[in-house]
Amino acid sequence: MTTTLELPVPASDESSDAAPPSQRRDRIGFGILLLFTAVVYLWNITVNGMGNQFYAAAAQAGSKNWEALLFGSLDTQNFITVDKPPVSQWVMGLSGQIFGFSSASMLIPEALMAVATVALLYATVRRVGGPNAALLAGFAFALTPVAALMFRYNNPDAVMVLLMTAAVYCGVRSLGRASAAWIALAGVALGFAFLAKMLEGIMVMPAIGLMYLIAAPTTLGRRLLHLLGALLAFLVSSGWFVLLTLVWPASSRPYIAGSTDDNFMNLVLGYNGFARVLGKGNNNFHLNPVVGAAADAPFEVNHGHHGGFGGMGANSPGLTRLFTGEFGYEIGWLLPAALLAFVLVLVWRFRAPRTDLARAGAVVFGVWMLVDGLVLSFMKSMVHPYYCLSFVPAVCGMVALGVGEAWRRRDSWLGRGGLVAMILGTGVWSWWILGRNAGWLPAVRWAVLAVTVVAAVGLVLSLGSQGRRRFAGAALGLGLVGAVLGAGAYSAATLGQPHTGGMAMVGPATAGGHHGGWDQDVDNPQLEAMLRATRTDFSAAVNRSNTAAGLELSTDTAVMAIGGFGGSDPAPTLGEFQQDVANHRIGYYVAQHDDQRPGGFGGQSVHADVAQWVAAHFTPTTVGSDTVYDLTAPAR
Repeated sequence: MTTTLELPVPASDESSDAAPPSQRRDRIGFGILLLFTAVVYLWNITVNGMGNQFYAAAAQAGSKNWEALLFGSLDTQNFITVDKPPVSQWVMGLSGQIFGFSSASMLIPEALMAVATVALLYATVRRVGGPNAALLAGFAFALTPVAALMFRYNNPDAVMVLLMTAAVYCGVRSLGRASAAWIALAGVALGFAFLAKMLEGIMVMPAIGLMYLIAAPTTLGRRLLHLLGALLAFLVSSGWFVLLTLVWPASSRPYIAGSTDDNFMNLVLGYNGFARVLGKGNNNFHLNPVVGAAADAPFEVNHGHHGGFGGMGANSPGLTRLFTGEFGYEIGWLLPAALLAFVLVLVWRFRAPRTDLARAGAVVFGVWMLVDGLVLSFMKSMVHPYYCLSFVPAVCGMVALGVGEAWRRRDSWLGRGGLVAMILGTGVWSWWILGRNAGWLPAVRWAVLAVTVVAAVGLVLSLGSQGRRRFAGAALGLGLVGAVLGAGAYSAATLGQPHTGGMAMVGPATAGGHHGGWDQDVDNPQLEAMLRATRTDFSAAVNRSNTAAGLELSTDTAVMAIGGFGGSDPAPTLGEFQQDVANHRIGYYVAQHDDQRPGGFGGQSVHADVAQWVAAHFTPTTVGSDTVYDLTAPAR
């Protein structure tokens, strides 16, 4: 007896487009999914204020100045960029230009990206696994804690994941008739994902290419030719911006932060590329990636309720990283089930035709998950746990395909066993994750375990007897609710807390209510009033972008960020700074306690020569909690 929870796998691309008898029900379900995501993600979104002030300052600059928008400048005078490409800033900056810059105009587009990502994930899974599996994937994504965090935040990750999901959708669409156009569109989407967050944005490329190479219904030669065309589309859609930075005179555009030579590809391959993966060759940082490392490791923070998650390093490199520490809270909930589903679907579809869509879906989601997950697992420096957002669609899509395929094969012992293993395993795993923060709502932890155990027993009993088959659908539904309950509870806790800074985390607040990190500065009203009253191009100059960003947001003026994010970018040189002072372009120099140390932030060289020259030629005054030099009045 077939229940209403049947999860069919379409035999071809065309069959998924046909209008089934339950088409109206599917559309209603899809509408509820999108409405749920929109309401949840837009609810009280301004609780996060300016979020990560580093990117907020760039969005503010882009809302006022077209060149700042184009390059992703930190300031309206286009002195220096943020350390990422500008696609995310384009969205937030344009919103600011249309609606006026504010927390709402900056963050609402991020939440709408979540709705778009869910829609694309649904459309992708529907083509390879049917509408019910698509609904499961969409709700699982919306209830994943790291998605609930980062799609209400202003980091570049949201638009990157939207574009990666769009690329997978285009790749799956291309399989129907081996469409060169659709696989080329996948390349275009990846090109813009690259311009959102560089190499991280193209982690899904091997999965899409392998899927098309295996499953596209045409000859091997044409498959290879189509993939070459997609690669060319990627190079064009990403390369135009790289070329723009090369041909635009460096003297009239902002310095590319994070690079050692003002070259965009140096940023891509160095600071934001191999330096992070290999842990060496980084020009700005010397980070210890191990929890509980030396006390002088920068950004080291301890959030006891998460078991000692430490700074950018998070967990030691290795296969367990994504299952433990803060990573476990952000993405670990469905990860074991997704890995099991990948294996099971490949086994079940092993003898299917080469063009089988279900297996193609498993390839694209499974390989995406493995490639991205392994890179994050073994990265050696500057590993933010929220980076795992980059493969959340893969995890959710893979779980949905696995559950759908297991349900379709529920008459076999492997189908029943796989279904029970995924549901019960997820329940036990969620119970364990919640146990690491056992003081927070312990009833949720035990409810997850109880619901999934009852559902697993119900599935075994109902599927083992023809007379009880009518109860199988209810048992499956109960099991799915239990499987996502733990992650959903942590997402709800995430949504209810304000998040700021560069190290935002998921879940309930710590004892001190801290949900941010190292880049939020203490307000100094006296200094802010001084800077608002300036008429120079830059109200002030200060070491490092984070401090400059905070002053820009509080004063609505341009502030020169000496040395960029880490304080060691070679901009400006002492001569360039002296020239700007002579031309009366800078109002004040705001000193910091380590400006004249040879080793400052991250243990690397800061612009001590600038600080020493200012101290030698201008008179210091104390303004609130800061030491300030008036650069328009040299000492006599």
